Amino acid sequence: MRVMDYSLPYGSQRPVVCASNMVATSQPLAAQAGLQMLYAGGNAVDAALAAAIATTVVEPTGSGVGGDAFAIVWDGSQLHGLNASGHSPAAWNPQVFAGYQRMPGRGWQSVTVPGAVASWQALSQCLGRLPFERLFEPAIRYACDGFLVSPVISKLWATIAPKYEAQPGFRQYFMPEGRTPGAAERFANPDLARTLQLIAASGGEAFYRGELADALIRHSSEHGGLMTHEDLAEYQPLWCGTLSQDIAGVSVHEIPPNAQGLATLIALGVLTHFDIGRYEPDSVEAIHLCIEAMKIGFADTEAYVSDPASLSIDPQSLLDRNYLRSRAEEISIDRAGEFAAGAPKQGGTIYVAAADASGMMVSFIQSNYEGFGSGVVVPGTGISLQNRGMGFSLKQGHPNEVGPRKRPFHTIIPGFAMKGSEPLMAFGVMGGPMQAQGHLQMVVRTQLFGQNPQAASDAPRWQVKQGKQVMVEQTMPPAVVEGLRAKGHDIIADQGEAAFSFGGAQIIQRTEHGYLAGSDHRKDGFAIGF
Repeated sequence: MRVMDYSLPYGSQRPVVCASNMVATSQPLAAQAGLQMLYAGGNAVDAALAAAIATTVVEPTGSGVGGDAFAIVWDGSQLHGLNASGHSPAAWNPQVFAGYQRMPGRGWQSVTVPGAVASWQALSQCLGRLPFERLFEPAIRYACDGFLVSPVISKLWATIAPKYEAQPGFRQYFMPEGRTPGAAERFANPDLARTLQLIAASGGEAFYRGELADALIRHSSEHGGLMTHEDLAEYQPLWCGTLSQDIAGVSVHEIPPNAQGLATLIALGVLTHFDIGRYEPDSVEAIHLCIEAMKIGFADTEAYVSDPASLSIDPQSLLDRNYLRSRAEEISIDRAGEFAAGAPKQGGTIYVAAADASGMMVSFIQSNYEGFGSGVVVPGTGISLQNRGMGFSLKQGHPNEVGPRKRPFHTIIPGFAMKGSEPLMAFGVMGGPMQAQGHLQMVVRTQLFGQNPQAASDAPRWQVKQGKQVMVEQTMPPAVVEGLRAKGHDIIADQGEAAFSFGGAQIIQRTEHGYLAGSDHRKDGFAIGF
């Protein structure tokens, strides 16, 4: 690992933020909601949850009360992993989807049990400091009184809303005047304010066993859904720990399957068999090796990742050093390749990082999936629902084949890094399939090349698509693009229309005296602290 470089070589208009207490997320009002909890005597968990709850109001293009969540938390002495992805309804057997070419992406047939509210319950009860109701105050105020829509979210809202117009409840809540709200236009959601009040007052029970649960199941029945009261009432998040991979003197931690973070760890493990640190961070050689390692990570996770109860292998076998060495030997330093899954031996999203002066650090991610998720909004509640059922496979016998009470393959992942026994970095890069490869790029830039969090976030990104296809941002230097093409990569040079495809990073890194943070210029958010 190189010494920290505080320069901003990519023309950033955002500074590196330094403070003793910190919140970084993709929406300014949400970040300030988190900061309010820290000012009120809360800890980093309280801050992260208040920010996440606020995003269900101020960033509905990626977050909803009906979404899912994951978290990694350093509590001051121990690292915790929480999997709050929802399971499928008990009635979802493969026959239900017979005749489909792929899993549905819209409507109730795509909705699994939402886990976000359960994550708020569990984290607040086990690790928070403030009363649960207090965490909802900023979000309720924004939903009731309205908030000014931020520019990037306004643009995304207008871009993706047409995909959802036909879904029940969508136009009423998210296009109430027959259009989406413009930048700096006030937008309110009184029904969502009441929903948040019910969740806050009941400690979350209203959502899974009370008035809100009744509304969800009634709407599901009216629109061909198969979710039941029992599906909601019996749901529990999993305290699942983490998987880790060592590189450059740090341990990078991810949530175990059914999340895709294993792809990042496999790719990092492959990179340990190359002296990638001898290259410059924006060199053709470094980027080529990262792309190739990422392809291997994706090949293995696509083949093996599923609900923890249906895994066909021990995930740790994919991180075995000898196995990773054998995978690294498949990579050519000179030519792009295509990789099948290996054979190991058996043995639309928001992200929040928060840290406080006591040393607690939180990496939290919450998502609808695909922007507004299923497009379904439950009348009288303002609850928009995810479409995580899309993550299942219809391939017979695949570990991730759709089935009853099963968690699907999940794209959202929080990242965390430890240095020895001490916490080092809470980080995430929202954006579907961009997330695992975004994690790889942030870790390599900060830990191998010593870039500060803002510079690592600002750097031009690449994104593995399929086969040898790689999409690169328009800010990628032309010489690097041509160098990658010369190695056989099929480069798709983004001209700006795919700007949302490259995700949004938020990073908080611990230093000797406090924290450094960076927030992605591709989003509206920022890092803030005191």
